[in-house]
Amino acid sequence: MNSLFTAYPALRGALPCVDIAEVPTPVDPLESFRAESGAESIHVKRDDLTSPVYGGNKVRKLSLLLGAARARGARSVITFGGAGSNHALATALFAAPLGMRCRSILGPQHNAHSVRRNLLAALNAGAILCPSAWRDTARETRRCFLAAADEDGVFPSVIPPGGSSPLGAVGFVDAAFELRDQVLAGIVQEPHYIYVASGTMGTCVGLALGLVAAGLSTRVEAVRVTTDPYTGMAHARALFQTCNRLLREADPTFPEYPFPEDRFRIREEFFGGEYALHTEASVDAVRRAKAVGVHLEGTYTGKTFAALLHDAAAGTLRGKRILFWNTHNSRDTAALGAGADWHDLPPALQRYFEEPVQPLDRA
Repeated sequence: MNSLFTAYPALRGALPCVDIAEVPTPVDPLESFRAESGAESIHVKRDDLTSPVYGGNKVRKLSLLLGAARARGARSVITFGGAGSNHALATALFAAPLGMRCRSILGPQHNAHSVRRNLLAALNAGAILCPSAWRDTARETRRCFLAAADEDGVFPSVIPPGGSSPLGAVGFVDAAFELRDQVLAGIVQEPHYIYVASGTMGTCVGLALGLVAAGLSTRVEAVRVTTDPYTGMAHARALFQTCNRLLREADPTFPEYPFPEDRFRIREEFFGGEYALHTEASVDAVRRAKAVGVHLEGTYTGKTFAALLHDAAAGTLRGKRILFWNTHNSRDTAALGAGADWHDLPPALQRYFEEPVQPLDRA
């Protein structure tokens, strides 16, 4: 949170956070793709390196969300995701050293090797894994909330899916100020477009607010990877306004901004119709990125990079400066799950080890 707190020092005392993110993250050139596209430049923002423990975009959000939980004396947190949720795993990994237990309410999803790795890593992190049908999430949340309160003697903190609350989104307001600092330092030129995955929207909307507040005119290309209502313009506008309001309440000198209608676009074409379902385009994008040392996956970043590659091939990036925001974790998740036995998982989660992964993830 260094960049935002430097610009607005009053926020430092109003928004407690924990020091879990290694920032600023690097910005690296993708020269081979620039040459193909005719773009002035293409760079990648390396948020896959936000922590040596477990990288990705969740770390910026959790620095605030876990900071708030610790400040109120919580001993447990409850969060949500699909069975192989990166967010649920990250929450468990970073909550444990702070003395907080994580209960993860996990809904069904398409199987993938990453689901297996994340479930084993969550076991090793000490998470309490609570499988639930999506329609039963509210009931399971109530059960987990009461169980945690009874065990701890204090109410747990509830962290929304993806960490995408107004407070979580502040982590990416800070990220936009961090990018501005890198522009001012001559590390990268101000991009015309940022390509970033849109799951629960805390990342892309936080960036949109931060870019406006930091005085950058960059447009956010938010690539849909989830169904409504998780990704949608109504949700984007509401989250933008509530995050802006939170910052103004914490520091009245932080301005109020209108939603940047001309600088925020949701890209629908690369979703594939279902969450966590890999597409041929996303798998090809993962393969092409890997060839130049960029590690992606097929659910979020592969679909986002597929959008960038499509636009490059169509010639729409010619003469433009492009930034791909890598929200994936590139640390070794398999090592985090080493020694864990999938037979120790709740029975409803063991099926991910008994059933084949989806066809496009078998290579």
